[in-house]
Amino acid sequence: EVGLSILNDGGNAVDAAVATGFALAVTYPRAGNLGGGGFMLIHSADSNEQTMIDYRETAPAKATRNMFLDDAGEIDRGRAYFSHQSSGVPGTVAGLIYALENYGSMSLHKVLAPAIKLATRGFPVSYALNNEIGARAEGLKKNKEAKKLFFKPDGSAYEIGDTLRQPELARTLKRIARKGAKGFYEGDVAERIVEDMAANKGLISAQDLASYRAIERAPVRGSFREFDIASVGPPSSGGIHIIQML
Repeated sequence: EVGLSILNDGGNAVDAAVATGFALAVTYPRAGNLGGGGFMLIHSADSNEQTMIDYRETAPAKATRNMFLDDAGEIDRGRAYFSHQSSGVPGTVAGLIYALENYGSMSLHKVLAPAIKLATRGFPVSYALNNEIGARAEGLKKNKEAKKLFFKPDGSAYEIGDTLRQPELARTLKRIARKGAKGFYEGDVAERIVEDMAANKGLISAQDLASYRAIERAPVRGSFREFDIASVGPPSSGGIHIIQML
């Protein structure tokens, strides 16, 4: 709905994609979130050319080769999947803003407005969100902030159709709307990320955040029968696999 509203307001496909990405950070954090990363493949109808934006999370400067191995040399999956050390430097905010500035037509304030509204006023919890929170309730409740964000004051889960409001996320989105990427990678938001990392043996530093950049890359290419394929290349593996399988 957010993407469609942007198109109806005269935005292009990238405007709609960026608005949808930020809206997902509010309504379905498993699939879209400010702390993650991703890729965008863009096709220009005018030039018939394609480009790829890489905003995958990156390893903090303090990361080491064997950081997820235990004393026996085996993978410590708890540390590799669920610890602060497993957090990569987030790329979502930088990548979506890069796409908007280089290939969109609307202002950042305009495309962020729907996400800010959803976070401030709330939205009805979907089946998917209810299911995801329920499946991960035990782990989420171990973190006091996650428990406060995704559960009611009595500790119960938000039911399908309940209204979920996220005022702190709204404040972060407003800061990004005002200051751009610096509103996330520098200043108050960045300081809070670094403080939480330091308190929980995490590795992300202020320098890691400030130096993050989205990268534009050439897509991988192949063919299938009469079709030319352009897809996302490394560090993603999906595009190469698609071409190999076809």
